[in-house]
Amino acid sequence: MKSLYITLVLFASVIVPNLGYSQSNNAVYDSTLAKKLGADEYGMKKYVMVFLKTGSAANVPKSKSDSAFAGHMQNINRLAESGKLVVAGPFFKNDKYRGIFILNADSIEEGKKLVESDPAVQAKLLDMELLMWYGSAALAETLEIHKKIEKKSH
Repeated sequence: MKSLYITLVLFASVIVPNLGYSQSNNAVYDSTLAKKLGADEYGMKKYVMVFLKTGSAANVPKSKSDSAFAGHMQNINRLAESGKLVVAGPFFKNDKYRGIFILNADSIEEGKKLVESDPAVQAKLLDMELLMWYGSAALAETLEIHKKIEKKSH
């Protein structure tokens, strides 16, 4: 009986006061950085995730395809420099999905307008599937870090 009493006292003094308090404040929280990155109280924010898929264009001459994809790369750089493109990259060999963008955009409509500026999308070499996504606001720092680690640029 005494051990049951001790167990109940320990439970009441240690566990019960902590119920509902599983979240804690972060001792290294940087409010200035959080504000700069548009982070909410969890360090997260809304993005538009874009899956680039093989488009409907068929039998496109190589010169037209090459030109559209050169413009695609220029558009990627333009969106990245403007802060609208946070992450981009191709998938490995895949018949349907070709690549991914994560856009710093607040709506599907805004994301669609940004992707429609891509010459490969305009030429129907790429198509898009857009979804709202909730992820770390720190993703915006990815491209700055990437500049420090890329030996060759595209």
